Formats: sequence, structure tokens, C-alpha cells
Amino acid sequence: MNINFNKNNDGLVPVIIQDDRTLQVLMLGYMNGEAFEKTSREGIVTFFSRSKNRLWTKGEESGNFLKVENIEFDCDNDTVLIRVIPENVVCHTGSFSCFGEKNSKGFLYELEAKISQRIDEKTEGSYTYSLFQKGINKIAQKVGEEAVELVIESKDTDDELFKNEAADLLYHYLILLKAKGMQMQDIEEILIQRNR
Repeated sequence: MNINFNKNNDGLVPVIIQDDRTLQVLMLGYMNGEAFEKTSREGIVTFFSRSKNRLWTKGEESGNFLKVENIEFDCDNDTVLIRVIPENVVCHTGSFSCFGEKNSKGFLYELEAKISQRIDEKTEGSYTYSLFQKGINKIAQKVGEEAVELVIESKDTDDELFKNEAADLLYHYLILLKAKGMQMQDIEEILIQRNR
């Protein structure tokens, strides 16, 4: 697919940068053909800076690079969406995103990534890794226990206990998904298909 760099008089297209794990929009920049080629080749986001009038790799001064995970184009081929793993905060103000701090809506994806990291790196002393080492039966048993505790709390009037049990169930469910070699995205796809 070809990007239409000629649609605007300046030869630039807008580029939306989105966190690959949480799907939070992090920033908006612009690319010309050269910036797009460099980004595609190196896997690190490079923009064309309108103020500096040159190619500018995000993080070249701060070290807060944006590692490319996926590149998509809109239906008119004149806007780019790049999903990234940010090295650190993205905004020059020190905020996580140019649109504000972390969005709790996408936190489950960040938690899923942290769980996966602890398991993949075999983090000693980590509850997550120690449970994972015990195998699928123990993980499934723990999910069952948390589900029963949630049901019990749902019949009571203590909302704080209910919310804590719901959080425990979600956390252990994410470990179970990892143990099964799956991700939340796999389950989301089934829900999306059912919704259609």
C-alpha cells in the first residue's frame, strides 16, 4: 500500500502514535517519505520536524525512543497509525502522553505485559512467576478459588471487598491466559465476532 504524500502541499502526512499495549494515543507527528522509510527500516519512529525542518528521531535527545510494533494506514492512505512500545514518557512536558497521563482504560494490557515479562524473565521472588511454575492445574485452581470468592462477595454489601475480589480474579485470569499461550486480544476477537 502506498502513502499519498502529495495530498498536502508540504509533502507531509499526519502520524498518530499509539501505545501497543494499552492502545492509548501518545502523540501526533508528521512524516515525509524519507522519515517513513527510515522508520520502517530501523523500527524506531522518525518524524519530519516542521520546526527544525529536518528528520527528527523521537528520543534522539531524551533517549525516550518509540519502538515500532505495527504500522497501518487509513482508508485514504494519507494518515499513518503506528503502534509502539515507548521507552519512557513521550511528551516533552514529562507526561506519559501528549494528551495527558496514563489512561486507566488500557491498564489491563499493561498489566498483561508485566505478567508476561515476569514469567518470561523468570523473576525470582515474584508471586506471578512462582504460581506459573506450579503449572496449569494450580493456576486454574486459583482462578476457581477467586471466582468463588467473588460470587460470595457479590451477595454481600461490602463494595470494597467485591472490587478487590474482582481484581484478584482478573489478575489470576491473566496468568491463566499466559499459561494457555493466549492473550486478552484473542478473547476480545471472539467477543467482537459475537457482537457482529
